[in-house]
Amino acid sequence: MKVRVDPEVCQGHGVCHMTAPDLFLLRDEDGQAYVEREEVPPGEEGLAQLAADSCPERAITVD
Repeated sequence: MKVRVDPEVCQGHGVCHMTAPDLFLLRDEDGQAYVEREEVPPGEEGLAQLAADSCPERAITVD
């Protein structure tokens, strides 16, 4: 499973980081979310999907 954050859509609400802080990081300069690794570690799939479903801007894609 892979997860991505669209930087053109993310508004920096931080809900993904609150939901899955090990998967989603926030940039210091603008608060936008990003992932260091697109590949979701085993056992974290549910959190990745929950974060995507919780994103108010729908900026997260889970494949």
